[in-house]
Formats: sequence, C-alpha cells, structure tokens
Amino acid sequence: MTMARLQHLGRANRRMDSTRKIHIRDGVRKMDEPMQSTGQILSGGSFFGELVRRAEKNQPHDPSDYINPNDGLLYCGKCHTPKQCRVSLDLEGTGEQEFTPPVMCWCERERDEAREREARAREDLLAIDRLRSKSLMDERFRTQTFASYRTTKNNARPLRLCKRYVEGWPEMLEKNQGLLFYGGVGTGKTFSAACIANALLEKRVPVVMTSFVKLLESMQGFKEDGEKLIAQLNKAKLLIIDDLGAERGTDFALEKVYDIIDSRYRAKLPMLLTTNLELGMMQEATDIRYSRIYDRIFEVCYPVQFVGQSFRKTEAKRRFDDMKSFLEG
Repeated sequence: MTMARLQHLGRANRRMDSTRKIHIRDGVRKMDEPMQSTGQILSGGSFFGELVRRAEKNQPHDPSDYINPNDGLLYCGKCHTPKQCRVSLDLEGTGEQEFTPPVMCWCERERDEAREREARAREDLLAIDRLRSKSLMDERFRTQTFASYRTTKNNARPLRLCKRYVEGWPEMLEKNQGLLFYGGVGTGKTFSAACIANALLEKRVPVVMTSFVKLLESMQGFKEDGEKLIAQLNKAKLLIIDDLGAERGTDFALEKVYDIIDSRYRAKLPMLLTTNLELGMMQEATDIRYSRIYDRIFEVCYPVQFVGQSFRKTEAKRRFDDMKSFLEG
C-alpha cells in the first residue's frame, strides 16, 4: 500500500460518511454493506496498519489547518474541507482499530487537477511538434495561420470555406471529402492550404504537406521505395499536395501522380490539392493519362477558386518601392 493508493482510497471516500468502516481480513478490503472484494491488498493486515499510521504521521500540515470539533478530523484552513477520513480496520490478529489516513482537500485536489491539465497541455504541444516535424511542410509555411491571413475582397470567400473545412473536419474525414484549390499564380492557394494544415495540426490531426515535384523526385527510379512512400503518406489523415500540373508530363510522372491520388481514394482518406491549371481544361481533358487523374480528383475534392492580383507581385512591388525610397531618398 503506497501513499498514492491511500490518497486514492481517500478520494473514493470523500463522498462517503467519514465514519464508514472498512474491514481487512486475510488481506482483503471489504465495506460494511455487501460488496465484491476489491482483491488482495496485502498479505498481512498489521503491515497495512503500519503503512496507514506512517501516512498519518507524515501528512503535511499548513499552519492554517485545524481540527474540526464536530468530527475530530484535520481540515484545510483555506477551503475548509477535510484533509483526513476516518476508517476502522479489523486487522488480522489485532482487532479493530481506527485510522485517519490523509485525503486531498478541495483546493489540493484543484491544484492536482491543474498540474494534470498542464502536463496534458505539455504533452499536446510535444505531440503537435512531432506531427509537424513529420508533416514535410516547408519551414516558411509552419507559422502560417488564419490569424495572419490578409483578407481582401478576392479571398474572403476562400478564407471562409477554409475555416469551415477545419471546423467540420470530423465530417470531412468521415466522408473522405477533400478540396481542390485552383487559380492564378500568387493568389494564396498554398498559403491557405498551409493555414488548414497548421489548424488541424493544432488539433493533433496528422497532416502531410508537400508537392508533386518533391514526391516525384523521391520516387524517381525506385519502385519499391515509391510504394513505401505512398504507404507513409497514407498514414496522414489529410494529405496536402501543392502544384498539381507543375510536374513533368512524362508517362512515369503521370503514372506516379495517379498512384498517389488513387491510393488516397481507395484508402478513403481526404486530400487537398493546389494547381495553377484552369478548371475547364481539367474537366475537358481527353488524354486518358490526364483524365483518369482529374476524374479521381473531382470525385472527392470540392473545387475552390482563387482570384485576384498576385500577392507575390504586390509584395515584390512593395519591397522595391521601400528599397528605392531608402537608397534614393
């Protein structure tokens, strides 16, 4: 019987009458009323009693603690709830004895629960960091969040849809519902995808974010490794792949792109794809090598259009103007 076990016993007894009797015979704890034995506690009752006495003696006291005259138990001077419970133990060969083992008072229990919450929060942060390290996400995208989203009249709708997707993630996962971000260069597709990735990672959802170009470079010429890579990708609940259409249009590349998308389709796992390709061109593709890829995508991915001036060009102009002002005055 350890101190932790005694405190657990005390917590269990907080809702019981403080004079309820507990009997120990043959090392088995039993309550007064009929109940099943909780199993063997110790081989000798006297040893159990010694542990209880030791727990009583070593119980920490605060100067404000006091003995309640109504029940003779130690009470917390802050929250005024018991720090002891009274139990009667019928120890083998020694007869019945009364003990007052320590229990957690209300404020101590609150502190204990707060420590547990902090420990869980630390574990959550570590878990998120581990997930993020496995996400394959470029360093520049790991800090992108909806809070840093620069809203304009052109991207207000995509932003709203992205947030709704995150909010409805459990349903999206169940339905194997993905997204297809399409539009011109620099309109915020990759940034928005990274915001979704980071929002889900904060919820401890495994996400992988990479590009078709990187995946194809990893798979080039290594069939077995390519199959292993696809299996690894399918461990992620959401797979985000940037720049569909930027890969070379070789038979090998198109076959691998299809394998990746088809594996997600068959595993019933959502994917989010970004592309600079026009939606109409994808829908009207006649080349079977392309059409079978796009058909799979449209079946499970909802298309979201991104429009407006390129953020990259806008940012480049701003930096140019700032530098010109600095250098030339």
